[in-house]
Amino acid sequence: MKYQTRKKALILLADGTIFYGKAVGGKEGSAFGEVCFNTGMTGYQEIFTDPSYFGQLMVTTNAHIGNYGTTSEEVESEAVKIAGLICRNFSYHHSRPLADASLEEFMEKNNLLAISDVDTRALVNYIREHGAMNAVITTKVDEIDSLKKQLGEVPEMKGLELASRVSTKETYYYGNEKATYRISALDIGIKKNILRNLAARDCYIKVFPYNSSFAEMEAFDPHGYFISNGPGDPEPLTQAIQTTRDILETGMPLFGICLGHQVLALANGISTYKMHNGHRGINHPIKNLLTGKGEITSQNHGFAISREDTEANPNVEITHVHLNDHTVAGIRIKGKPAFSVQYHPEASPGPHDASYLFDEFIEQIKKSNMKEAHS
Repeated sequence: MKYQTRKKALILLADGTIFYGKAVGGKEGSAFGEVCFNTGMTGYQEIFTDPSYFGQLMVTTNAHIGNYGTTSEEVESEAVKIAGLICRNFSYHHSRPLADASLEEFMEKNNLLAISDVDTRALVNYIREHGAMNAVITTKVDEIDSLKKQLGEVPEMKGLELASRVSTKETYYYGNEKATYRISALDIGIKKNILRNLAARDCYIKVFPYNSSFAEMEAFDPHGYFISNGPGDPEPLTQAIQTTRDILETGMPLFGICLGHQVLALANGISTYKMHNGHRGINHPIKNLLTGKGEITSQNHGFAISREDTEANPNVEITHVHLNDHTVAGIRIKGKPAFSVQYHPEASPGPHDASYLFDEFIEQIKKSNMKEAHS
């Protein structure tokens, strides 16, 4: 181990509960955010760089983190997005031939604070019982009173708009400009693998900032529209919601994922709410109500749409449900080629049960083009 003497560290939750651990590497200090957990056995690098996790302290339930190192190919954005890492065993050495750096080196490059040797089973059980809440991880173990005061000033996730913190500042293009289909994508926290999946299906994508208007997106003359995943509460995204309403008015194909799913719901008068502890992992069971088939899915969200509102809306149909808690996991707009899901069909490193949703989006685009050709 590189560090023979490791500094003491702790996690202080908003309700005053403390869990102890040790600092990873030589980094010291404090990191604040909402504490949540992910149950995935692999994919830690993708988790750390997923914009949907912006501002969150990530607890990994897998006992070993870092054992296969990192590679520049397995990132979902240009930098780490989590606020800090909490794990049981941190692997300073890795044995994967394809890795180009250790996780420690990756974290040092991204200035990420992490603590290990934490009883993560106890911590996760506590979050499951008491709900996701703000917390601080720190090496300042003798400054509890000061940390409590600082923690009390950290805003709650409910009502917090974070898309502007992770969205692109300028429009950009992805894919082959000679591709068959053009897609206008609203970036409210988009993952790279979504763009890869669209490009692999012969799409050329123009990615727009979170507050772009419909007129700006329409100017690309797209064959379809996409609303991305992202962090924070969907309700403050008033411009994205209005843009989505405007897209729906055109009758053009529209696909939304995760936060994009919530925005589509809000655009149809369906309310959202903050979940007790959210869904975060790569083994969540979903039932497709249209086919009757089950899917194992990757999920990462702390908000959900109201099932009561959705069932009461005559223009919206529930297409997918989460089998653990029966939350709404997918909807489609009746009479329009618009649909969304609350999970990640582009999942990297997996599973890939739901990748067919990208194919369905392309099929909607093909049908839309045929209608235009005959009109």
